[in-house]
Amino acid sequence: MAEERPVTIVTCSAPVNIAVIKYWGKRDNDLILPINSSLSVTLHQDQLKTTTTAATSRDFTEDRLWLNGEEADVGHPRLQACLREVRRLARKRRGGSSEDVAPLNLSYKIHIATENNFPTAAGLASSAAGYACLVSTLARLYGVEGELSEVARRGSGSACRSMLGGFVQWQRGQRPDGRDSLAHQVAPETHWPELRVLILVVSGEKKQVSSTAGMQTSVDTSPLLKHRAEVVVPERLELMVQHIRERNFEGFGQLTMQDSNQFHATCLDTFPPIFYLNDISRHIIALAHRFNAHHGSTKVAYSFDAGPNAVIFTLADTVAEFVEVVKRSFPPATNGDQFVRGLPISSASLPEELLTAVMTEPVPGAVCYILHTKPGPGPQLVDDPSQHLLGADGLPC
Repeated sequence: MAEERPVTIVTCSAPVNIAVIKYWGKRDNDLILPINSSLSVTLHQDQLKTTTTAATSRDFTEDRLWLNGEEADVGHPRLQACLREVRRLARKRRGGSSEDVAPLNLSYKIHIATENNFPTAAGLASSAAGYACLVSTLARLYGVEGELSEVARRGSGSACRSMLGGFVQWQRGQRPDGRDSLAHQVAPETHWPELRVLILVVSGEKKQVSSTAGMQTSVDTSPLLKHRAEVVVPERLELMVQHIRERNFEGFGQLTMQDSNQFHATCLDTFPPIFYLNDISRHIIALAHRFNAHHGSTKVAYSFDAGPNAVIFTLADTVAEFVEVVKRSFPPATNGDQFVRGLPISSASLPEELLTAVMTEPVPGAVCYILHTKPGPGPQLVDDPSQHLLGADGLPC
């Protein structure tokens, strides 16, 4: 039995999500309660994921944490908030349990190791995947089941959306204690099989203004943000859910771009202003609009979170052509063979009229690489012991 082993180990993986109706601004910083609801697409873990291993033992003398192989501060308030909450739920569950098995001792110290297979803090929702993975792993370790999006939210707001696959809405909620600020699935990842996602990685560097700091300044200084939260978002959410249910890419794509633009407008409306987009981001925006104008319909839709990397939504039949356009616009500097990663993409020859309509002066090396993925499921238990990030002694492998 697991309880008799000196070290109990659990590993889970969790996905990144990209909001198409953005969350920006908190009404409660401690509980991480948003000023508006939001809606996201969970990306497939074959391309983007966080993996977390948690180990506990009566022999451990202190809590410890490793991030991407480096030891880090385990006392981070948000991490501790998630740990406390999972343990509280475990105690509560045991209080009503008639099982007479010896439960895992909640007072044992814990070791946690986490790894991302993508750049951290570069605007690719690393904290969402990270905290969703942490909470999923801790819940498995301590035998906690049921609603966990509220716990993940305490680590990072958008982490609550990474607790589910497919298309996910995070309800703003009304209660001051946050018990109704939860995520729920609008549609599973299988709902829209043709939908594809291209991430154009412009920079893997850490952003200059963190999302947490940026949000607070926006809430304090941006009148546009207030109007967005109270008036614009509620209407857009209803419409976006409808577009997703109907698999209406024209409507989905246009609304995705409009909402991304408005989010960055609120960043500019913040005082002093926040710039998450750079010149290359703006090049990509213009390219997408020229591409759509040439086709006479919305074939690609961009979305930018708090960083310069572009997330392009499109349908499977457009991927090859648009990737070729991106390659011509931003020729790879040195990594030609590694420039396109993820799901395979067939080659495409571009008609002359498309090149004339869409191409401008190329900017070599401006896009580091393209990652091709699609919607995917929520957190997964990793059964294979060889995938654990901690060994039988509870230390990094």
